[in-house]
Amino acid sequence: MTLIKSISGIRGTIGGIPGENLTPLDTVKFAAAYGSWLIDSEKAKRVVVGRDARLSGEMISQLVVHTLTGLGIDVIDCGLSTTPSVEWAVESREAGGGIIITASHNPIQWNALKLLNEKGEFISAEEGKDILERAETGNYSFEEVKKLGRVEGYTTSMEDHVAAVADHSLVDTEAIRRAGFSICVDGVNSTGGIAVPLLLKSLGVAEVEEINCEPNGRFAHNPEPLPDHLGQIMGKMERGDYHLGIVVDPDVDRLAFICEDGSFFGEEYTLVSIADYVLQNRQGPSVSNLSSTRALQDIAKKYHQEYHSSAVGEVNVVAKMKEVNAVIGGEGNGGIIVPDFHYGRDALIGIALFLTHLAKNGSKVSKLRSTYPSYYMSKNKIELTPAIDVDMVLDAIALQYKKYPVNREDGVKIDFEGEWVHLRKSNTEPIIRIYSEAGSESQAQTVAMKLVGDIREIVTEKAEQ
Repeated sequence: MTLIKSISGIRGTIGGIPGENLTPLDTVKFAAAYGSWLIDSEKAKRVVVGRDARLSGEMISQLVVHTLTGLGIDVIDCGLSTTPSVEWAVESREAGGGIIITASHNPIQWNALKLLNEKGEFISAEEGKDILERAETGNYSFEEVKKLGRVEGYTTSMEDHVAAVADHSLVDTEAIRRAGFSICVDGVNSTGGIAVPLLLKSLGVAEVEEINCEPNGRFAHNPEPLPDHLGQIMGKMERGDYHLGIVVDPDVDRLAFICEDGSFFGEEYTLVSIADYVLQNRQGPSVSNLSSTRALQDIAKKYHQEYHSSAVGEVNVVAKMKEVNAVIGGEGNGGIIVPDFHYGRDALIGIALFLTHLAKNGSKVSKLRSTYPSYYMSKNKIELTPAIDVDMVLDAIALQYKKYPVNREDGVKIDFEGEWVHLRKSNTEPIIRIYSEAGSESQAQTVAMKLVGDIREIVTEKAEQ
């Protein structure tokens, strides 16, 4: 059982001992810390709360809602919703912040509180540190009975969000309607099973086949939208009855596509394809994190636009996008951020832009995929003992490869000719994550294994000293 406290929120497994798992006591303590921070920051004393459909969601949501009202904060309760819908609602309802109750792509036994500021964006590192300190010290006070907050139901957060998506200037609903798309959706039995079909119908999609779209929280497969977990929809697509398959994670901030022949479009290429469409229509920089595919940089060059990288993590991508005034950005896990819509990963705006692109392109999904540079990624990790100084290991690697372009913004990223490798340490355990990309699967794995060998050699030499 696990409890992970970080600057972006609290995440853990349900049940067990307080302080070691996400129990009701931990939930109340953390919600109270967030609420007291909100009050002291003199922002609007209203918070939007929404949850995905996982089994523990209603329990955690009620604890959060009533803790906030106990602090004198009014709550706009979305009930079942999506992460981007809650983010959208914070700003549209002029709230002071938001809490999304979701463990994103984590398995069913997990849940989490994701914390938002008044813009519907994830809180900063400094703000998160303040909230963590309040939670540890119990630095909060509840109101007397006449000053308790009120709860306002807001059951149309997803509908309102979908309407805003359809109204975006780069979404062409008429082109999508004329294309006569037949689409299969896997909503992993969470809120994507509500939001995605609702969106597709509002865009004029001719036929929508729903699988795992009952929001009962009983995930039909591992909820991370990776090929190994998507056998059901990929098998269905192989029959050739649909133009496109769409898969989202439980809170609908990650997006993956399945081609009409059942092949995987590639989660790294979700952002690439949507950036291709956006950059055809708007000039400006694009941004992805250091562990995302080089193909986005190639697309930016195609349109003579700048590309920038950021440290891993949505909050870092958003900060870089604001810094360079990017027109599109995101992460290679299928996270799409469209800044003139809102600064958050949003599968729904991603779907609408991709369908517009596909409709105007007039080709099959597999054909569209073949127009992009083909890179292959290898994702590995190496476990070290707690006694090993991970920062020392990364410093040694950077020194060893100093003749190549080395980026130290987030761990160590080394750019070789035609391939790259990115090493970064875990924030919660003695692990170095190793992502590499090259022109073939074997090349990507070879460069990753070369760095694994280098790390082991450095650790051995240090132990012998």
